[in-house]
Amino acid sequence: MSANIEEAVRSRYGAVAVSNLSSTHEGVRAVAEAFGYSPEELASIPAEANMGLSCGNPTATANLREGETVVDLGSGGGLDVFLAAAKVGPTGRAIGIDMTPEMVELARRNAARGDNGEPFTNVEFHLATIDKLPLADNSVDCVISNCVINLAPDKPAVFREIARVLKPGGRLAVSDIALKKSLPREISQDMLAYVGCIAGAILIDDYKGGLIKAGFSNVQVIDSGADLNAYAKIENQSGCCSSAATQIENQSGCCAPAVKPEAESMSAAASCCAPAQIAEGDAKLFADFTALLARYNVNDHAASVKVYAIK
Repeated sequence: MSANIEEAVRSRYGAVAVSNLSSTHEGVRAVAEAFGYSPEELASIPAEANMGLSCGNPTATANLREGETVVDLGSGGGLDVFLAAAKVGPTGRAIGIDMTPEMVELARRNAARGDNGEPFTNVEFHLATIDKLPLADNSVDCVISNCVINLAPDKPAVFREIARVLKPGGRLAVSDIALKKSLPREISQDMLAYVGCIAGAILIDDYKGGLIKAGFSNVQVIDSGADLNAYAKIENQSGCCSSAATQIENQSGCCAPAVKPEAESMSAAASCCAPAQIAEGDAKLFADFTALLARYNVNDHAASVKVYAIK
């Protein structure tokens, strides 16, 4: 099952990478700003690095310093890597990890394009899963991530890998989706909902407990209070966690379940805020999904959380 999930996620995020979503789209920019990015931050990086996939702004709370090495898990087009690179400066390093080839290629193009034509020289991107990091033990000052750990099938392995690569005293600063309470069964067992960010999310207390078990201290998992319906601002594409069914008719939604068998759900699986290319035969799939959204307000069950911990 975990292999199926991984492939579904990789496939769908690959589609996002070639979708031409960027900060030039008003809705994409609005989503980023709703989750904590300033207009100045978005203007300082290539527009293509922002695709409206965030659920927070981890670089704003990571307290990055000159000369540090920071790693972004699930780096996508490079949004947080580029912001982190500016904070750690030329003597530091900002490293992106992503398992989707199209995302890594996009991020590397964005790095070469740079800030106002000046390439980023202190960044690098690696193709790998976040439960098997291509990094040495005790080599990183800070690990960040943005709406990605919820997608990992084996979260304890991810937590152990983070602990392995962090230096003693290193820190974790993550934005993610976690659950306030258990999901209804029809959502929790749906592949579309998993790939879309919610069915794979774990309870806030379990998130904290998993990090403590991996060896972290001073663990905090804080509900940011952000409205997950902000994703509905991206029109004509999936609304991540959007509960406004009327705004997402005939499109997929991050955190949006479909009452369908696993194989059929996977074939149409939507990624967080990814534009959905919906085949004619999938009409009932998304009719079921919008009906389900009408019954459940995702904010009742899930939250955008800020996660902090010290190794």
